[in-house]
Amino acid sequence: MQGANRLWMSLIGVNVIVIGFVAYSAMAPGALTKTMLMPGKTSHGHYQIEMRCDVCHTEGSGIREDACLDCHAEELRRANDTHPSSKFNDPTNAELLSILDAQNCLSCHREHVDEQTLPMGLTMPSDYCYHCHQETLTTRPSHANFAFDSCATAGCHNYHDNRALYENFLNKHADEPDFLDEMVRLTRSTPTPPESKRLTKSNADAPEDWPTDETILDDWASTAHAAAGVNCGDCHSIKDKDAPKSDKNNEPRWSQSVALATCGECHQNEAETFLQGHHGMRLAQDLPAMTPGESRIAMHTDAAHRTLDCNACHSGHRFDTEYASVEACLSCHNDEHSQSFLGTSHHDAWIKELAGEAPRGSGVTCATCHMPRIEDEGGDRFVQHNQNDNLRPNEKMIREVCMNCHGLAFSIDALADSQLVKECFATAPSIHIESVDLARARFEEKQRKKEARLKKK
Repeated sequence: MQGANRLWMSLIGVNVIVIGFVAYSAMAPGALTKTMLMPGKTSHGHYQIEMRCDVCHTEGSGIREDACLDCHAEELRRANDTHPSSKFNDPTNAELLSILDAQNCLSCHREHVDEQTLPMGLTMPSDYCYHCHQETLTTRPSHANFAFDSCATAGCHNYHDNRALYENFLNKHADEPDFLDEMVRLTRSTPTPPESKRLTKSNADAPEDWPTDETILDDWASTAHAAAGVNCGDCHSIKDKDAPKSDKNNEPRWSQSVALATCGECHQNEAETFLQGHHGMRLAQDLPAMTPGESRIAMHTDAAHRTLDCNACHSGHRFDTEYASVEACLSCHNDEHSQSFLGTSHHDAWIKELAGEAPRGSGVTCATCHMPRIEDEGGDRFVQHNQNDNLRPNEKMIREVCMNCHGLAFSIDALADSQLVKECFATAPSIHIESVDLARARFEEKQRKKEARLKKK
């Protein structure tokens, strides 16, 4: 009898553990076993945070309508969204909205339907433009022979971000050469600190009982940090931020690691944009940092377990931006596009710059294209650390990157050439997109009609 009781207690205990495990899987943020409960595969844009169901879903499993804008509102604002929901408030659009509800992100961007998800993350059929713009095939003779599902073809139209593809812009830059005479490039807003602030190894303020590595001190002393008066304690000495200011016992503690928030105290724009891209989006949702092994594109196997934080690219104490520009990327990324960079004319220009054979800033690196220098609303220049910001669709790269060196037509053709993209732009584009030609022809036709009207007067 006693043995039977023990057996029953054991079975009850096992059941409690199993139930507890399942409950944790369903409720705990970041629980790996949540993937077992998903209705389908998550898209390339969101799979890194798929374990935080609550970011997009309410407790009743419904989808929060504002969840998309929580992350993408600023991006749409910067892009001057050509199809904001407010555009469809006019009652005359009611019939169109009954066919395609353009006021709801989920009409085009649904999750967990991998079999419907197109390369750009869309789950709508590619003829969605045609529902509202059928008249274009008749009012624009130049478009008469275009396929009804080709509006969003690379280099033609972009539903949300049309900054590089609208007619006035295309016409304005129609006559640009393939290669500009001089590279146009922003420099970062990094004022030179006064010499009085510069620190040397002897100024290092690490605690006496902390092991001091001469190599680390040498690295630190050679950086912009030391030149600007940033000492060891400014990054490694941490106070409890939640403690009241009156707490005299809130003494700083020394930490060997440095949190992203600490970097963000001086590099706010860089830290904020890092959290918006695939490299940092898990941290933004209180999940463990991403590792290359969790990526869906090819990575080096020996990099699989690296933690992607600031030090992953900016090696500790040296903060070498040259290393971060190419070597850091290629030490993880092993896809065809990344590895094809080596040996291209872009890479050759970078090698010449490093060797002192070309002016500083004349080289082209992975970071040049995927982490360009941009301006915030205050006019300060910084490095965009959201490396996904201009990837899909890649026409978003035209204004901030390609046109620093190339004409608009050449840029459009290159980005629309999928094979050339794989080869990391090793040669000239082999295809031609008519966007610039059509825009110029349309403006020339308008000018002819205007001149004809003036002659009649």
